[in-house]
This record gives sequence, C-alpha cells and structure tokens, in this order.
Amino acid sequence: MPLTAAEDIADLLQTARTIAMVGASDRPDRASYGVMKFLQDQGYRVIPVNPRITGEHVHGEYIWRELGQIGEPIDIVDIFMRRETVGPIVDDAIKVGAKAVWMQLGVVNPEAAARAEEAGLKVVMDHCPKIEFARLGLKPVEQDA
Repeated sequence: MPLTAAEDIADLLQTARTIAMVGASDRPDRASYGVMKFLQDQGYRVIPVNPRITGEHVHGEYIWRELGQIGEPIDIVDIFMRRETVGPIVDDAIKVGAKAVWMQLGVVNPEAAARAEEAGLKVVMDHCPKIEFARLGLKPVEQDA
C-alpha cells in the first residue's frame, strides 16, 4: 500500500537527503522547476533527470538522461511524468537501489507501485512533496557532513 499516513510521509521526507527528479524542467513555468527549487531550499540534493534536456543545467545541477547514470545513492525518485510512462521509471528506480518512489499529483499507477513495494521501496502516489512539506509543518533537512 502506498504511504498515505501523515507520519509515514513525514518520516520519508525527514530521512531523505537525495532526490532524483524524473521529468525535471528548465522552464520556470513548469511545476517541476518550482518544486525542485523548493526542495533544494529545504536542504535536499535534487538531481534532475530528463532525456530531452540532458547535459543542460537547472538550479545549478547537471541534468541526466536516466537514473542509471547518476552513480550515487538516491533516497527518493520523484516522478513528474504521465501515468503511462511511470512503469519503466519505477523499474529503473528499483535497479539503482532507490529507497522510495514518489508519484506527483495526478500520477497514479497501481501496477508500478506494486512492483516498487514488492522490491522493498516505499511508495507515495498522487502527492507533491512541496505541498506535503508545508502541510506537515516540516523543517529543512540537514545534509550529513
């Protein structure tokens, strides 16, 4: 079952440090652009992934083509993509050893969620971490030294 309880979502957000954002955009009018900046401002390392703009930079971070290229531990894979494209992203999240997948508002894919959970990942669907951060009254995270 995807995480829905406030304390479970809060725990996930407070223990995570690195978020890979699949579908990150370099366009200020896109939701992912603002959410990425917000998460960075809360102390997270946010690594953008978008095959359409690979090699560019957004908010000071290099944009990767796919999760497998990142080469460092990922706590949460935040998915800003359409529901029908989520399956392969979740499969990649499992392959790279991510701890959780987070499907943004309006993104619901029970089949992909079940695969992630079966592989031991935590799952959040149809929520936005920026909204949850504010709703839960969370404080910025501190990166480990």
